[in-house]
Amino acid sequence: MSSLNSTSPSHPPSFLLLGIPGLEKEQFWIAFPFCIMYAIAVLGNIILLLIIKTESSLREPMYLFLAMLAFTDLVLSTSMLPKTLAIFWWGSREIGFVSCLVQLFFVHTFTAVESGVLMAMALDRYFAICHPLRHSSILSMPVVAALGSLVLLRGVLMVSPMCFLLERKAFCQHRVISHSYCEHMAVVKLVCEDTRVSAAYGLSVALSVIGADLTVIVVSYTMILREITKLSSSNTQLKTFNTCVSHVCVLLTFYVSGLFTFLAHRFGHSIPQHIHIMVANLYMLVPSTLNPIIYGLRTKKLRNKIVVLFQQRGI
Repeated sequence: MSSLNSTSPSHPPSFLLLGIPGLEKEQFWIAFPFCIMYAIAVLGNIILLLIIKTESSLREPMYLFLAMLAFTDLVLSTSMLPKTLAIFWWGSREIGFVSCLVQLFFVHTFTAVESGVLMAMALDRYFAICHPLRHSSILSMPVVAALGSLVLLRGVLMVSPMCFLLERKAFCQHRVISHSYCEHMAVVKLVCEDTRVSAAYGLSVALSVIGADLTVIVVSYTMILREITKLSSSNTQLKTFNTCVSHVCVLLTFYVSGLFTFLAHRFGHSIPQHIHIMVANLYMLVPSTLNPIIYGLRTKKLRNKIVVLFQQRGI
């Protein structure tokens, strides 16, 4: 029995999340705008989900993908921000080992899901603008459901090994995570054993997801821009271009901050840690906050339905 225990991996019962290193005194005040953004994200995405669910006229690929995006944003922001606020306001830094792995799983899985949904939305815009007559037949309801399922399955299958690899490792006595949530590389740095496999796998997952999705997105919008220039009416060109602008804004907020966070963890040793952790928090929160605002205000059908909903509630 003793030999069995000696060969089993040594896990600490819990970790301590530091929050934003170097800004411990300012964290209390930083939490207020974070809380406001989180409230906007939760309220905005729930409203989008309710409207898309109850309005039969919105059962189109674009709105179904938007519902997937809203659900993903809810899970993503809720998986990390309540604990982050608890750290900032009440100093509740301790998180159990299993809870940390669960948070890591949800954060990274739904980050990959969000990237996949944005890729699917780019495909939807491509078919809607470049092949409008075939759009409904290509992106039928079964195809949309299959795409959503595949994106979710991809995230689960690619992120699960990260958690399994960490669960099998022995951790050092040092159990302080220099982050405000359980991010993969931040946890890997606490392992006492060789971490090259875990680090390499995390890198390959990130590169494969971002590389594949960004390739599809860039090709789709390149083809869309070419198609827009062929339109004879300037009003139609402007309307189509404005539709694409909202999508591009969402893509930029997600991928720019995501790439910065990803590269800073591995290569940005000269970047101050508090800037890196702050951007990582904003990466998790800003897209979830902006997505319902951008799509709710810039999409005419949704905007009209939201106005009707508030009028019915007497707001």
